[in-house]
Amino acid sequence: QVQWVESGGGLVQAGGSLRLSCAASGRTISPYAMGWFRQAPGKEREFVAAISRDASRTQYADSVKGRVAISRDNAKNTMYLQLNSVKPEDTAVYYCAARFTNGLWNLYTDFDYWGQGTQVTVSS
Repeated sequence: QVQWVESGGGLVQAGGSLRLSCAASGRTISPYAMGWFRQAPGKEREFVAAISRDASRTQYADSVKGRVAISRDNAKNTMYLQLNSVKPEDTAVYYCAARFTNGLWNLYTDFDYWGQGTQVTVSS
């Protein structure tokens, strides 16, 4: 059973940076297309970024494009989300997600596996 564990969340001031990690235990991540989603209080879970299995392709939500970078290190079984120039509206629980296939996926229903989430809070 693969476990997906996010880390790196916390409190950050507006304009600051944060790097989130998603580590897989029990199996390599290389066969999985992966992504990041976030959910703010009272709102639906929304797509943030996606990355293909070999990291050759990435996709970003318009709300974060230019401020966020998704990456992965298959040798370390870890995916990352670099958040720059953060805004209070970036405050949410961030989830990593995985799908056992290639390609780019951006719908909540596309993904089969989820981490437990890590809280990011941006103060103004």
